[in-house]
Parts: sequence; C-alpha cells; structure tokens
Amino acid sequence: MKRFHVHVNVENLEASIGFYRTLFGTDPTVVEADYAKWMLDDPRVNFAISQRGGAAGIDHLGLQADEAGELAELGDRLQTADAVTLAEQGTVCCYARSDKFWAQDPQGVRWETFRTLGTATTYTDAPDAASTDGPCCGASAKPATEKACC
Repeated sequence: MKRFHVHVNVENLEASIGFYRTLFGTDPTVVEADYAKWMLDDPRVNFAISQRGGAAGIDHLGLQADEAGELAELGDRLQTADAVTLAEQGTVCCYARSDKFWAQDPQGVRWETFRTLGTATTYTDAPDAASTDGPCCGASAKPATEKACC
C-alpha cells in the first residue's frame, strides 16, 4: 500500500508543530531540532515539516511505498514519463535511510517516490549536513538556484 507524502518548509518549527498537532489531533511521530513528521492513517499521509533555511511553503510532494516492488513500479512509471532526475539507494534523508526516485513534473514541482529502510541519526549523510547551503536530499532534483531540503 502506498502513502501520500507532503513536505513543507516552515519559518517557525515549534509554532508549526503546534498548529499541525491541533489540526491532525495527534503528536508528531518524529521530532528533531529542525524537523517533524506525522505518519497518519486517516488520511493515509506522511506529512513532514522542516526549518532548514528554505523558502516557506511546499518543498515537494511524494508517494511512499511499503514494498520494494511498489517502489520499482513507481520508478518505472517515472522513467516512462522521462521525469526521473535522481535515483538513490540507501541514502540518508530526513532522519531515515531510503531508496528513492526524484522526479519533476512539467510545472517544476518536485516529486519523491521512496521506500523507507530504517531510521537515521542525522538529517542527511552529506558531509556538511548542518549547513543549509550544502547538498540536501534530492538536491540535484531541484534547479541549482534553490536550496530547500526534504
């Protein structure tokens, strides 16, 4: 089964956690100094927010696959659409280790299709992960002028 994914860049993480905690009626599943995530079943969505220096608003949308075969099917569909901008295996992003395909729709909206393999202790495995100016999750899937992370 797949889960819809939304990632929003926020200006104030604590205020945003408070808002979304009230909206969703539950605490986040994951909270870090710069990130929070809700794994909701009603609606079935992986909703994440981060405060890492990107412009406030939607960072990217996505589909989270539970099984390797589901991710392969999504990757094949994106390849057919000639939309894949980056394929990653075992990458660390958003405090998780994942396999993923990054794509971009005709309007420039970034899409992340992924399967989570486990948790991670850092936001990314990039050497300068603490910097918002360094490489980010799916960075090459965005125009070079944008720096937002997943």
